[in-house]
Amino acid sequence: MLVYQDLLTGDELLSDSFPYKEIENGMLWEVEGKWVVQGAVDVNIGANPSAEGGDEDDGVDDQAVKVVDIVDTFRLQEQPTFDKKQFVTYMKRYIKLLTSKLEAEKQELFKKHIEAATKFLLPKLKDLQFFVGESMHDDGSLVFAYYKDGATDPTFLYFAYGLKEIKC
Repeated sequence: MLVYQDLLTGDELLSDSFPYKEIENGMLWEVEGKWVVQGAVDVNIGANPSAEGGDEDDGVDDQAVKVVDIVDTFRLQEQPTFDKKQFVTYMKRYIKLLTSKLEAEKQELFKKHIEAATKFLLPKLKDLQFFVGESMHDDGSLVFAYYKDGATDPTFLYFAYGLKEIKC
């Protein structure tokens, strides 16, 4: 299994259990998330509560919760939304921090294509949810979620160059 960690913080952000599609010259990975129900396990032990004097509500209190699989699996933490100015400020800082961590050939490709990826995200800002890894470190990579036209499940966007592949 492959796990993808944030290159800057070491937080686990994704795994190969969630297939991705490269967009924006490979700068962004697009991953489909799914709403899933967690908890509320229905266990049939073969007993007939009405014949045994019990009523239907006896037993375990179901605590079913709907969660997004990627957010839950990687314990992503939602952040307040950014306006255009805040996002541009974040991107300048992120580019500076990440560039120093990349190998020389990756640095060139990153510098060449990151502006287009940023311009791809800017008009979507009002529709995006922002997430960071479990450590909630300020210098970490942002993970973005949004709903494509008519979709009931969110789509996530990751900065590909900000991820480090780890074999488990």
